[in-house]
Amino acid sequence: MDVRGDGSAAVATPGGGLARFALAPVLAVAAGVTVLQAALLGRYGFHRDELYFLAAGHHLAWGYVDQPPLTPALARLSTAVFGESPAGLRVVAVLLCAATIVLVAVAARELGARRGGQTMAAAGAAVSAMVLALGHMLSTASFDLFAWTGIGVLVLRLLRTGERRWWVAIGAAVGVALLNKDLVLLWAAALLPAVRFRGNPRLLQGCWLPLGALLAVLVAAPNLYWQARHGWPQLTVASGISGQDGLANRLTFVPMQLLYLSPWLVPMWLSGLRRLRREPELSWARPLAYGYLGLCVLVLLVGGKPYYALPPLLLVLAAGSQPTVDRMRPVRRSRVRMAAVLALAAAVNAVITLPVLPARQLPVVAWVYKESAEQVGWPELAAAVGAGWELVPPEQRGRAVVFATDYGEAGALARYGGRYGLPTPYSGHMSYADWGPPPDSATGPVLLIHPAPHPEVERAFTACREVARVDNGHGLANEEQHAPVLLCAGPVAPWSQLWPRLRHFY
Repeated sequence: MDVRGDGSAAVATPGGGLARFALAPVLAVAAGVTVLQAALLGRYGFHRDELYFLAAGHHLAWGYVDQPPLTPALARLSTAVFGESPAGLRVVAVLLCAATIVLVAVAARELGARRGGQTMAAAGAAVSAMVLALGHMLSTASFDLFAWTGIGVLVLRLLRTGERRWWVAIGAAVGVALLNKDLVLLWAAALLPAVRFRGNPRLLQGCWLPLGALLAVLVAAPNLYWQARHGWPQLTVASGISGQDGLANRLTFVPMQLLYLSPWLVPMWLSGLRRLRREPELSWARPLAYGYLGLCVLVLLVGGKPYYALPPLLLVLAAGSQPTVDRMRPVRRSRVRMAAVLALAAAVNAVITLPVLPARQLPVVAWVYKESAEQVGWPELAAAVGAGWELVPPEQRGRAVVFATDYGEAGALARYGGRYGLPTPYSGHMSYADWGPPPDSATGPVLLIHPAPHPEVERAFTACREVARVDNGHGLANEEQHAPVLLCAGPVAPWSQLWPRLRHFY
């Protein structure tokens, strides 16, 4: 390792430089996944979160109580270009998935992988459950996976070259990631100490790191200002997630890490972790391994969801791609075995995460990946509410209100309720509460959907009786199956007084 005049480190790589990027095979892998995703985009329906993003996209703002603005803006853009359908919404997720696969191959190249190793890294990412799942359904994690992987590539370039000016590009990327989710700060909090204590501390010196941090703040400033003005509601939401699911998240952290990747890819991941920690030729990249481990510790401490630590896992997988190829090279049977392993991982993960099975058979996989079941039954929910609306006398409909307990139900009614003549739905869940309340002149009746987990909601209305139940038609147990639709006489107080009581963050 040489030291530049400015104190930064220059790393000599085998052969005098990086291998050529394996453009054709990597793009072929990404294209294959894109074709598969495109073929299945509209087979089920929207996910509950996607229905919320659709609604938020029609209420564009610099922030929402549970997230920054980027994913709702992407939802608005994708549906404006490709149509307001599950397929139209998810085009952007498919493109992010393909781009992530390419970035994983770029990370492998940074870590010394040659053509075969880069292709193996792309293939490993492509068949992983998390990439397939996040490429099928638009979520905040879809962009996180892409952005964090890109940040990882930039960090590897910084570590390998010792050129501290890369902090500016890293800062810009972190700022964009902050416009999608604040969790990238956990990644930074884990990575910086790893650079200091397990890498080259000189990379933290000078003006470039502060400049990068300042740029990140400037890029994210509109959302930070929005959050500050509204009392930092994302902290309230995060605290609620930790308090409600923290224990379960901690208990399932390790197994879900393995499942989100794929049990068959664990040997490649372990090889990458071992290589980053022990091989002298990659001593410059050691902060990546310890940064990933530090991130896992932070997620466990805060009780975050297991997928919060997934993006850097792909970078560790990329580090193991070339050793995996090298072990196969002398023996043809090893190559055949690895091809079979990748094919098996792809098949199993596709069945679990993609809409491959008929909806009636989803219980087979929904216990592992419950999000698949949450893409079924929304038109049927709207039909059940429509049946309840028919019982509202026409002369009372001008002052009637449709109130949904959670944002998925409200989003489904906003999307499908028009065919039943339903008015604009209201909800107190997350940012839906910011788009209400109904006018005080709306004295009832009130159609109330799904109050079971929130009995306090039903107590806000008078003379409630069940008039319909949701049936998705597939016998599929999900959060909305058999949800009651109640017809109530009206609210117990004017909506303006009642609204704070109806707001909730879980």
